[in-house]
Amino acid sequence: MSTNEQSVLYFVSFCIEQYKHEMNMSGSEVMELFDQRGLLDYLVEHYEVLHTQGHRWLIEEMKEYLNRTAQ
Repeated sequence: MSTNEQSVLYFVSFCIEQYKHEMNMSGSEVMELFDQRGLLDYLVEHYEVLHTQGHRWLIEEMKEYLNRTAQ
């Protein structure tokens, strides 16, 4: 695994943990939600921009993304 791949995985893990704590959910609940709504792919695809943001901004971005994809 390359250093960049490790960085992306660390970032996705960080996002899952931040969202889990913010929303008082379990890790498995967050993983299922993120997977169903495509948020995992979004985080990976947009890593270069997203990883430069603060955790509060990331949480709000994740909430907004999930609201947009709720159907």
